[in-house]
Amino acid sequence: MTRRRKKTEDAAGTPAAKPRRRKPANTQPPTPASAAQPVADGAPPLLMRAPIPVRWRDLDAFNHVNNANYLTFLEEARLQWLQSLPGPWVSEDVAPVLAAVQINYRRPIEWPAQLIVELYGERVGNTSITIGHRIVAENDRGIVYCDGNAVLVWIDRHSGKAAELPDAVRRGCGG
Repeated sequence: MTRRRKKTEDAAGTPAAKPRRRKPANTQPPTPASAAQPVADGAPPLLMRAPIPVRWRDLDAFNHVNNANYLTFLEEARLQWLQSLPGPWVSEDVAPVLAAVQINYRRPIEWPAQLIVELYGERVGNTSITIGHRIVAENDRGIVYCDGNAVLVWIDRHSGKAAELPDAVRRGCGG
């Protein structure tokens, strides 16, 4: 026996989507740390808290944010942090590439939602940095949607080999 859902139709006879309430877009600016600051004893220094709104287009067929979009939210926060650095982090000669990313999906994100992406400086090397990340609910930071880390390696654009970490990035990580 199959169950059927009751469908509502519009004037043309096509199924109508359930209306949703929309929250206003987040107007809060990102909050970079001028100098990386530890958040607690033994915790890595906080680099930035970046507000990210969930868009309708981020949803998948299961009506929650698609897992690949979590990575897009993290990428956006990393770029906001890099652009906040006082000094060049990219040039015609060197640029960062994402070498590795690790993500633990803790719970689904539903629409509408306002998120905060928190970035932490876990490790600063000669040619790379490891940035810890968390996506949390803006109104309750105890709700963690995901956590993990990403490794960015700076490369020489001409040779493709690892290049020295720019001073602005090293300073931005507290090093």
